[in-house]
Amino acid sequence: MKTLFVTATGTETGKTYVTAALARALTAKGVAVRALKPVITGFSPETLDESDTAILIRALGQEVNEAAIDACSPWRFAEPLSPDMAAKREGREIDFDALLAFCRDAAQGPEDVLLIEGIGGAMVPLDDTHTVLDWMAELGQPVLIVAGSYLGTLSHTLSVHLALQTNGIKFAGVVVNESEESPVPIEETVETLARFLPGLNIAAVSRGAKQEVVLQALSEMTGL
Repeated sequence: MKTLFVTATGTETGKTYVTAALARALTAKGVAVRALKPVITGFSPETLDESDTAILIRALGQEVNEAAIDACSPWRFAEPLSPDMAAKREGREIDFDALLAFCRDAAQGPEDVLLIEGIGGAMVPLDDTHTVLDWMAELGQPVLIVAGSYLGTLSHTLSVHLALQTNGIKFAGVVVNESEESPVPIEETVETLARFLPGLNIAAVSRGAKQEVVLQALSEMTGL
């Protein structure tokens, strides 16, 4: 099974949007896909329909029910904080080894493609000693970085790339998802990143872009 891990330069850059778009594109092609967001914070039954978990489940054309939620996001926490903080508020903690085993077991499933969406940015703490970076490094699968086009994104994106590169993590590419407030046209952000990340696939997703354009760009870049 092909596996792709989707991470980001920070929170609210569009990880779920990109992961769901890939899931829809692949499903439409007749590819069997499983999409996971194993760890989610800020999760509430009252706002279930708007949750990242529900968005991913619907992108696969599945019904949002308890079984589907458990299969997608087994580690769910109420507070909208980093996983380590949210878990402590509930007297819980994330078992890092169990998290790895869950993802590896999913990769052995019958589907053709496994999409794993991380949480927050690439350096967000999962427990007292592990971050999302450790999670990605242990899994050893290609990683897609989702960045914004906000002021500061160049430094954030290059820093995440360096952190992943230093840990020997493979890259699928970078998606620049246009932020609501962008100081320059998104094409300029992509051009600048390309100068510092030669040879890396970089795609731009403009706000309001037609869905089919977004899906085509993501599919071509990732090779899925």
